[in-house]
This record gives sequence, C-alpha cells and structure tokens, in this order.
Amino acid sequence: MSKNERAIDALLQEAEELCIGSSVVELDQVPTALEFCRDFYAKNQPVVIRQALSWPAIGKWTPEYLIKALNDKKVDVAITPNGYADGLASQKGREYFVLPLEKKMKLSEVVRRLDDPTGAVHYIQKQNSNLSQDLPELAADLRVSDLDFAQQSFNKPPDAINFWLGDERAVTSMHKDPYENMYCVVAGRKDFILIPPHQLSCVPRGIYPTGVYQTTDNGQFYIEPLRDEDGGEQLTEWVSIDPLAPDLGKYPEYARARPLEVSVFAGDILYLPNYWFHHVRQSHKCIAVNFWYDLDYDSRYCYYRMLEQLTGSTS
Repeated sequence: MSKNERAIDALLQEAEELCIGSSVVELDQVPTALEFCRDFYAKNQPVVIRQALSWPAIGKWTPEYLIKALNDKKVDVAITPNGYADGLASQKGREYFVLPLEKKMKLSEVVRRLDDPTGAVHYIQKQNSNLSQDLPELAADLRVSDLDFAQQSFNKPPDAINFWLGDERAVTSMHKDPYENMYCVVAGRKDFILIPPHQLSCVPRGIYPTGVYQTTDNGQFYIEPLRDEDGGEQLTEWVSIDPLAPDLGKYPEYARARPLEVSVFAGDILYLPNYWFHHVRQSHKCIAVNFWYDLDYDSRYCYYRMLEQLTGSTS
C-alpha cells in the first residue's frame, strides 16, 4: 500500500468512526437559521425537513393545472431513449457521456408523452433557472420565504431556480454539483442515493468522449459525437458506476462506499450539500423545484480538490 493509499484509508476509517456522512437526518419542523447553519450547513450534512413547505403549489400543481396556468406554452424538454439525460451509454462498442436531445414542445404534448410507456422518455429538467427565466407565471404559487433559514445561512440569493417534471423512467445518474441544493418536492416522490464527498476514492470515475442524442428520419436514436473547436473529441469526466447495479468485479473500490438512501415527498425539503454525489429516481409525473446556491470556495474546497488529484479518473 502506497503512502497516498494509506492516507486515504485513514480518511475513510476515521470518518466512519466519527459517523461523518453516515446518515440523513430527518426533521419534523423547520430549523432556525442558527440551527440549520450550526448542525447542517457548517458540517456539510444533508437533512430532510418533512412537510416544511407552505406553498400554494402543494396540492395545486398537477400537469393539467400547469397546462392551463402556462397557457400550454412551449417548454424545453430533454428526450432520451432510456431515461438517462446526462449519463453513460454505448454505441458500436464504445462508451460515451451522452447529453439529451433537446426540443421545444407544448406542455400538453409533453404530458401526453409521459403517459406513453413505449415511447422515448421526456423530462423537463433544463438547469438554467428555467422556472424564473422561462416559467415566471408559476412564481406566485411559491413562498420563497419558506427557505429563509437557508438563505440566511448561505448569505446570498439563489444562483438558479429549476423546475422539474417527468415520469418514473427518467433517472438522474450519479454525479455531484458545486452548489448548495435546496430540493423541494411539490408532487410525487424523489428517491435519492447519496455518497459523501470524503468517499470520493470509492466512487470510480472515467474520462469519456462526449456525445448528444439525435434521431434518424424513422425516429431511431443514435449518439452523435461532439467535437471541440479544433476538431478533437470533447471529453467529460463522469461517474462510471451505476449504484442500482454496481459491478464490483470491475470497480472493487465501490465496495467501501457507504451510500445513503432517502425519499423526499410532496411538501418536503432536502438540503443536499455541495459535492455530495447523488443519484435520483422519481414517481410518475413527479414535480419539483430546486434552488441552487453557489458554494463558498473555502478551505474545504481546497482539500476536496487535493483529494480529486489523489484519486484521479481512469482514462
């Protein structure tokens, strides 16, 4: 065992002994800003706050209501053959990181496609602050003041507010984000698998050629490789393993990971700290809104970047 491997082994062992990242706390009432900052934000610790939202949207937002409220406007939709937008897929024996086919469609058409179990998977999931930028008509059904305890702790407004609508076939593959994430479920259920940042060495990553889904004239999906401005392959680092069916023969390091599972229901808030790996499934026609707050680039970020260098991706 090398010096680096011994150091990483000590990190995992001590974190486990100290119960760091070993559970997702559940609260039945909204914490004060001080409690949230002290017990969760400062510790990079996820928490679910049950029935925390007093939004008019809860119990009101259905696909039919949204079609009417938005006057059946066209929305940006991610379309894939397998439900994995931003995930790994193979073509002609080569594995790619694949972006979804993106189209603008009337919301009523999207909802109709959600009820077609034999067709392509449609998911409203554009993460460009699509709720505030593209769907401002829905803002009146939210009470952002319900998140004051978090915003006071982060000491900044959200960088993005995203709207999500999809069916149970749409899956978010394992990844991490450089944001503090306040994830609010409006209708249905989201099922999260979480892995804390200090277990980075247990999460296999690879460098993959990047592609985007396209369709032929007869509707068959294929992967179109993306090129950079010099004509070379675009490359993306991505998590190599599927936590629903981990291949421990190929990726034995994942056996040391300690994934956490939590379900978030309508009215609940999940605080998902920055750089926590997460994989997400959902119930049929689940509706959610999440608020991204940019992380503070402090000493923890520097230590995490060092850990990334010590546990680099496999080419």
